[in-house]
Amino acid sequence: MSFLRRRSAASPAGPDFDVLAMDPGDWPGVLGAGLLPAADGSCQGVVLRYDLFGGRGPAMVIGNLPEGSPARDVAEGEVPFEVHQLLAALGNDEEIRATGTEEIPVMHDGNLLIVRRISCTEGRISCVQFDRSDGVLVTIASWDRPISEELYQLLKPLPAEMFQR
Repeated sequence: MSFLRRRSAASPAGPDFDVLAMDPGDWPGVLGAGLLPAADGSCQGVVLRYDLFGGRGPAMVIGNLPEGSPARDVAEGEVPFEVHQLLAALGNDEEIRATGTEEIPVMHDGNLLIVRRISCTEGRISCVQFDRSDGVLVTIASWDRPISEELYQLLKPLPAEMFQR
């Protein structure tokens, strides 16, 4: 997808993990998906962009990054990779920093998630992260919309085959 800036020309075969996301049939807008390739062609993550309002801009980016993905490496005070992708899609080149985190418990499919809410210097960005039991880090970044507990109920595992070529 054009909204992801690839580091290499390798085309990944697809993930070996299911992707936690909103089912495209449940979303009223446009869905875009991008794979993050490693030099060896393996998939280092799946990033989904949900656009609303007839393609007038992204509402949300959801990343699924497995253990070892370089996109997970974020320095202190930096925002997650998905926030950068959201800002790039918006054409926003402001310097955004993370100002803090807060852990909150959330129920999802009968399981308790410990969600890290990340505060940013740009108040219109909402960002949360949580770890799945299979080691995949899920990050949700939204623009000008708070991330509420209702959103977690819309998340479903989408099979890895959906993202393989």
